[in-house]
Amino acid sequence: MKTTPNGKVALISGAAHGQGRATAMALATEGYHIAALDIGKNVGYPTYAMGSNDDLLTLGAFCESQGVQYLPLMADVSQAIEVEAAINKLIARFGRVDVLFNNAGICAYGFTHEITEAEFDRMIDVNLKGPWLVAKYVIPQMIKQNSGVIINNSSVGGLRGMRRLSHYAATKWALTGMTKSWALELAPYNIRVISIHPTGVNTPMNDGLAEMEGKTPQEIAEASAGNLLPIPWIEPEDVAQAVVYLASDKARFITGSQFVLDAGLLTR
Repeated sequence: MKTTPNGKVALISGAAHGQGRATAMALATEGYHIAALDIGKNVGYPTYAMGSNDDLLTLGAFCESQGVQYLPLMADVSQAIEVEAAINKLIARFGRVDVLFNNAGICAYGFTHEITEAEFDRMIDVNLKGPWLVAKYVIPQMIKQNSGVIINNSSVGGLRGMRRLSHYAATKWALTGMTKSWALELAPYNIRVISIHPTGVNTPMNDGLAEMEGKTPQEIAEASAGNLLPIPWIEPEDVAQAVVYLASDKARFITGSQFVLDAGLLTR
């Protein structure tokens, strides 16, 4: 059964797999036209697999099966020229952006004194500069519309310290700060901004991190033993449903807030 389009457009970065893909699919079933932005290739750091062109193709097939329009956008979120070109293509196609899920991100373990400068810089470029660049080119359109929702995918690491993940946590804390600042700046234009803070999520990134550590995902989860509820991780669909809610009119008065989806981890 096809979805009836609602006329709204959602842009998801890091859309090819994991949380981004699940969110794109969930929003498509809610009637949103989908713009899926992804780098679409592997990179040097981290070493695990990124989303692929094939992932974007199958995501497009799903969206179109739901009766909504789909636009794949290839870009490295840390490169302004690529991001600007992608957003220009999006505006030319749809003429509006109602929801931005700033999801693209990377993660890798390393003690502070052992990570390289290049690794630190890449973490900052993707996880912090990337969300800023995407928002930078989306916000003018939302201001023009006098409406919009920006949801920044942070982490429990954006609300606490994390051993061997200091560079990752630094980006997620900064994203929390940007969320609050953007909410202040954009409220006069009826634009809401929220950050979401998941615990570990069962994604290809999770599998890749475990492989880099020479362990299974289950072993990583058991070693961290952080969740209060008796589960090793949450699913990408849990994040997706949280984004669907936050993007909806049911959450119309939520802005500048941190939406915690941590299975109780931060209560410990």
